[in-house]
Amino acid sequence: MLSQTVEYALRAIVVLAADRSSPWTTQAIAARTLVPQDYLNKVLQPLTRAGLVSAQRGRNGGFTLARAPEAITVLDVISIVDPLRRINHCPLGLKSHSSLCPLHRKLDEAVGVVEEAFRSTTIADILANPSPIRPLCERTESLCHVQTAN
Repeated sequence: MLSQTVEYALRAIVVLAADRSSPWTTQAIAARTLVPQDYLNKVLQPLTRAGLVSAQRGRNGGFTLARAPEAITVLDVISIVDPLRRINHCPLGLKSHSSLCPLHRKLDEAVGVVEEAFRSTTIADILANPSPIRPLCERTESLCHVQTAN
């Protein structure tokens, strides 16, 4: 349902929100999120232009979250990187469909429900979830609760 670019952007935002003590280099974010560094650079550009992420060049530079995690919704990130596509008119271009047919109306309603769920979920909510499995947990069994196949 969501593009790989959205997945990568959400991973990066969660990392930046989880540790705001100092700027993160792209290398560090890439290692933590398992996102290829070149791809990550492309993902961070629109997030920076939109004001969700701040970039600082130089020796102690890197990326930081520009807003509080409580002020960033999952929908904010999605809308910047690869917005959800609502159905506003007949996707088939049928002139006889001056309004949405029952099928396309139902599909659009489903997208609307998903959109609202993402709008009502902040990055802080994700980090505060009491699940024993943490978002973007470390890649070790002791820290990540990885299930292995028998």
